[in-house]
Amino acid sequence: MYRATNTRIVVPEFDYQRPETLAGVFSLLAEHGDQARVIAGGTDLIVQLKLERLSPACLISLGGVSELDGITTDGGLSIGSMTSILTLSKSALVGRRYGALIEACEAFSTVPIMIMGTVGGNLCNASPAADTAPALLAFDASVDLATAAGGRNVSLQDFFRGPGKTALGAGEILQSVRLPEPPPGAGSAFLKVSRVVADISQVCAAVMVVREGKKIAGCRIALGSVAPTPLRVPRAEENLIGRNGDLDAFEKAARIAAEDISPITDVRATEGYRRHVAAVIVRDALSTAWQRAQEAKGK
Repeated sequence: MYRATNTRIVVPEFDYQRPETLAGVFSLLAEHGDQARVIAGGTDLIVQLKLERLSPACLISLGGVSELDGITTDGGLSIGSMTSILTLSKSALVGRRYGALIEACEAFSTVPIMIMGTVGGNLCNASPAADTAPALLAFDASVDLATAAGGRNVSLQDFFRGPGKTALGAGEILQSVRLPEPPPGAGSAFLKVSRVVADISQVCAAVMVVREGKKIAGCRIALGSVAPTPLRVPRAEENLIGRNGDLDAFEKAARIAAEDISPITDVRATEGYRRHVAAVIVRDALSTAWQRAQEAKGK
């Protein structure tokens, strides 16, 4: 039987805390245990509350913790988990070397969601369709996870454990995202296909290509909405290394990528459609990234 769900108001009652320090966050997590949920931008969590899929006793907002917000560079890039998608999309620090991440943020739903949504929230939600995830995977990102007792760094590809599941442990939060500096001769691109502009992706892909003359010296290809987690396709990447950067090479790698994913059929697209689109956008992203690598060398 169909059960009507509420989509307008938040029904469950809960305590709301907005600490201003990480120490305050960890203290509240220890106090409330598994009855607490951490909230970043809330663009997904509030929806879950409205649909009565979650009913935490306490929401702990990270919005007042200033040390979690901002972008810094130390050769590579460090992005605080509370940095908004809109801020990322307009960052000159990001745009100079990480173009695919800019494009992923620009493809991120609507402007109000870009204002509220955060990079940490997008990753911790662990949706297979998270727009920032393929771009960050293409740049070999890792995440800094923190608890009251200390911290650890985890590669992003190991952070995702399944739909809605991450490597975060009890009392642990995502503090920042780290991106190494791209190698010389690198170019990148992100492409997304969805039913309408503001919808989550049917398929999305990000690539980074390293160019040495006419040869491909390095490559990373990542996709979203085609498996239980955002993922890379190593066999397609390896097929490109040492080859000339031409359409034949890109089309073969794209076919391999489409073979090595595990899409499903759902309300947004069929399994066959997702495989077809994956091949098309991987090919096109590789072609674009290759051209951008040449343009970057000419500057």
